[in-house]
Amino acid sequence: MVTAASVVVAVGTATGMITALDDRQGTDEARPAVSESPSADPLPVVPPSPSPSPSPSRGALSASSAPTRTATPTPSRTEPRTEQRRAAAPGRLYRHPASQVLDWVRAHPGDPRTQVIASRIADQPAAVWFADFQPETVASRVRAVTSGAAAQGRVPVLVAYAIPDRDCGGASQGGAPDLGAYDGWIDAFAAGLGSGEVIVVLEPDSIAQSECLSAGDRAARFASLARAGRVLKAANPRARVYYDAGHSGWHPAAKQAALLRQAGAASAASSDGIFSNVSNFHRTADEIAYDRAVLDALGGPASLGAVIDTSRNGAGAPPDGEWCDPAGRKLGRTPTLATGEARIDAYLWVKLPGESDGCTGEPGEFTASYAYDLASP
Repeated sequence: MVTAASVVVAVGTATGMITALDDRQGTDEARPAVSESPSADPLPVVPPSPSPSPSPSRGALSASSAPTRTATPTPSRTEPRTEQRRAAAPGRLYRHPASQVLDWVRAHPGDPRTQVIASRIADQPAAVWFADFQPETVASRVRAVTSGAAAQGRVPVLVAYAIPDRDCGGASQGGAPDLGAYDGWIDAFAAGLGSGEVIVVLEPDSIAQSECLSAGDRAARFASLARAGRVLKAANPRARVYYDAGHSGWHPAAKQAALLRQAGAASAASSDGIFSNVSNFHRTADEIAYDRAVLDALGGPASLGAVIDTSRNGAGAPPDGEWCDPAGRKLGRTPTLATGEARIDAYLWVKLPGESDGCTGEPGEFTASYAYDLASP
């Protein structure tokens, strides 16, 4: 089976952080940091993140029996550009107080790897994934995260990951049974957003990995994604919603921008911009250049920006294209809302370092040896 953007994951929790570290300068590799864990009541369980997005060389984009005809990009009207971009989200990023890595650290105080894993991974802010289709509970689970962040004056990062036909029926197949059900799930997700600052990473791979769908199904998906952005931003005007741009080793910027435009990513009513490199390893400098090229081709208001997953890109992508827990990778720049780079709104840890892609452990399972390798200088 060709590996697609994500894999089926065991139910667990995502990691987060009390403070965000400003890593504007230096190499991609993260610097050590130590902070105290919050004393908070346990929050509802949410699934962890998936494994890396595919590289075009792996052929993942055609790994489906569905038609692969590419939809012709439809020109869309974009809003006029403004002179200035909206300032980056204020405040500091939120560390969710329940996660597999925190569980491991608490259970292994005497392990020689604990100090490194605790200071360099467990103490960092990371996204909280909602990867299961449970519309009856998603609002309360989202609310538990956003209210916990608001109580600390922090900014949470949430990943909505329940689009139908997820992963083109591959290893991470799942999500809502159809787009009508997905729209209802998004409505419930939005109901939990609260009124504070929040970042939503909307459906990794849903746009970059859409060529397995027929033209009609792809258009329907994109319409649903555009609706999702509008619903999320209407529910909480302080929500910042970012759309899937793949990564710098996947589609050319102009092609990705054409797809994004069809999905509503050029409209300020539904979008704050794009995200890239989720679950992948491409260097930050490459992603910055790629994201700016995508944004330029996308059009839309000048307020649109990009966020980059830097969780595992400290050593760049493996030269052989290996995607599954490849050796020699390192943590990337620490998460921050102050990148010092034009049109780059944040460096985020979307993929959770130490949670396996499926080779060092079960998919989504925290693996101490893998985490230690990533975190070691």
